Amino acid sequence: MGDGLLFVLLVAGLWYWWDTLRTKEIARLAGLSACQQASVQFLDDTVERKSIWLRRNRRGSLQLCRLYFFEFSSDGAERYQGRITMLGQKVKEVEMDAYRIPRG
Repeated sequence: MGDGLLFVLLVAGLWYWWDTLRTKEIARLAGLSACQQASVQFLDDTVERKSIWLRRNRRGSLQLCRLYFFEFSSDGAERYQGRITMLGQKVKEVEMDAYRIPRG
């Protein structure tokens, strides 16, 4: 029984690790896309997970919901923050702070 439990925990840990890496990459691409659409610079080419919780999807199944933060700049001097909410491996929402639009 002990070996079976250890195997299940190992498989669950590996699944969580793989799922986390894949979800982070999807969030990074969503942040990059949002910055490109807004004509601002996506800084550091990364996102940072701030929180994780369980949430029900449209079908009522529980899924991991993750909140990622990223930084961007409109003028190269100021840093602004954006947020990406992921439900499972789907982008639920991308928000960006209000930012200064450079003149000319």
